[in-house]
Amino acid sequence: MASRLEINFVRLLSRCESIASEKRGEAEWRLEKYVGALEEMLVALRKSISKPTPEVLTEYTRKVDFLKGLLEAEKLSSPTEKALANQFLAPGRTPTIANERMAATKTVHMQTKARFTGEMRDELLGKGFSDKETDLRNRRGVPLDERQSATELDAILQHQHNLQEKIAEDMLNLARNLKNNTLAAQSIIKQDNQTLGQSMHQADLNFEKLKTESERLEQHAKKSVNWLLWLMLILVSFTFISMILFIRLFPRLR
Repeated sequence: MASRLEINFVRLLSRCESIASEKRGEAEWRLEKYVGALEEMLVALRKSISKPTPEVLTEYTRKVDFLKGLLEAEKLSSPTEKALANQFLAPGRTPTIANERMAATKTVHMQTKARFTGEMRDELLGKGFSDKETDLRNRRGVPLDERQSATELDAILQHQHNLQEKIAEDMLNLARNLKNNTLAAQSIIKQDNQTLGQSMHQADLNFEKLKTESERLEQHAKKSVNWLLWLMLILVSFTFISMILFIRLFPRLR
């Protein structure tokens, strides 16, 4: 027989699963408070004399951890982070109450996965695409609420999963193209840097050659000026001596 504490725990757990399956606003505070109370009751159950079997305790712990993880995932800012965190959540394996066809946490897990995937799709593709898809889904008579059958929910989630895979593949292709473009740009920049370095080195060599040639030309110009000066001095001297000899050899007539 279940103890009074376990009965209250199961009732509160069922209530938490029911709230988690509903669409909640940002001002909703009950689920977080109830999950906190569940943790305290779970600790008390472990210490209780008439505690459940280890398998049941493990299942209870699994469901409480799932609800805690769900609350933490909903607090994340990015839809991608929410979807990734939801992937690591482990829902319960058995129904909490007798009239459930499948574990409520599994249903909640599938619903949150679809919601987070939709938010991520809206962020990537825009709101208009999501509105068109929602209208098409409503025309087909497949509303997303807690009363839809597991088969219909699985079909919707499979569609969401396929769409998510396509988006992930597109993102991977974009990342691959961006990487290739970055590598190509790096290669071009590297080649340009090498060409620029070679041009600068060639300019330095040309400058050194020009400097050397300028010095040689300057020295050559100095030598040319010296030879011309000596030539002019010799020519003037020869002319002067020639005139004196001419005067001596041919005196003036009287």
